Amino acid sequence: MSDDRRFLGPARSLTLSAIIAAAGGAAAAVEERSFRGVAPLALAGPEEVSFCESRAYEAALRETRAGLVLVAAELASAVPAGSIAVSCRSPALAFGKVAALFHPRPAPDGSIHPSAVIHPEARIGEGTEIGPFVVIEAGAEIGRGCRIGAFSLIGRAVVLGDRCVIHSHCTVTHAVLGQGVVLHAGARIGQEGFGFATTEDGRFVTAPQLGSVRLGDGVEIGANSCVDRGSLGETVLGPGTRLDNLVQVGHNVRTGRNCVLVAQVGVSGSSTLGDFVMAGGQSGIAGHLKIGSKVRIGAQAGVMHDQPPGIEVLGSPAAPKKEVMRSMLVLKRLGMESRVVSKKNSE
Repeated sequence: MSDDRRFLGPARSLTLSAIIAAAGGAAAAVEERSFRGVAPLALAGPEEVSFCESRAYEAALRETRAGLVLVAAELASAVPAGSIAVSCRSPALAFGKVAALFHPRPAPDGSIHPSAVIHPEARIGEGTEIGPFVVIEAGAEIGRGCRIGAFSLIGRAVVLGDRCVIHSHCTVTHAVLGQGVVLHAGARIGQEGFGFATTEDGRFVTAPQLGSVRLGDGVEIGANSCVDRGSLGETVLGPGTRLDNLVQVGHNVRTGRNCVLVAQVGVSGSSTLGDFVMAGGQSGIAGHLKIGSKVRIGAQAGVMHDQPPGIEVLGSPAAPKKEVMRSMLVLKRLGMESRVVSKKNSE
């Protein structure tokens, strides 16, 4: 396994007590120590922190050289004698918090690169950093403490709340972003949606897209994902919603709070998702549907009908998980019986 850490930046030092406080865990009484980073179980050294939350990795846990391991309570006894076991309710969550202490996101330095093109009618908040070849058009309002990466475009009248992070090569038009929104490289927000009418002879006539996009506080959009502006009205992603890379959200879609759309998910126009909806990779949601809160959509599922709250669906067309699993068992049994009959006939 490779141990290339050239991209991690300079090492920081954190005390044991600071790590335990961030993790929200508990450890047996030990003397104060310092640690200098995080690493996987198999690569971590005596000055590094790792984690384990599943018995599937117990063998690696028993052999780790990590100085400190964040673990579920039932795995604490498997931590080697030379390591400190910190018991946590959710080791993965605790590890994320600790890793963020060692490697915080760079703070904006307030600089504006000389190659940036900023319209005189744009307003830039205090402490905002603007990178090379950024274009900010007339009437744009950029909040305080934002970072806008190289070659990004912030379109006319766009609003960015405080502490937004816009990574390189992003395009933001016809949009209002809340506080702490993060757009990863190549994200496209507010472009024209897929709207057209068909003539009698089969030609396509584009219908103007005249709406906007609204991203709630803390929304995070993955690399090369697209959120179309509304055809009329708004496309809305609720606070805390996360889009993975290569996700497509069509015009006038609305999501509730803290939804998760995994890689290559597509949501067709005018569908509405409740709070805490999770859609697995490559799944698709047809247009004009209502997806209830806490619905879980399996990978590659095709959702073609409204879904009630709290249900878990799989397959295409998507159906409740228990029904799909039952159907798979029936098909498997039929296949086995068919092979038996074929064998007997051949004899």
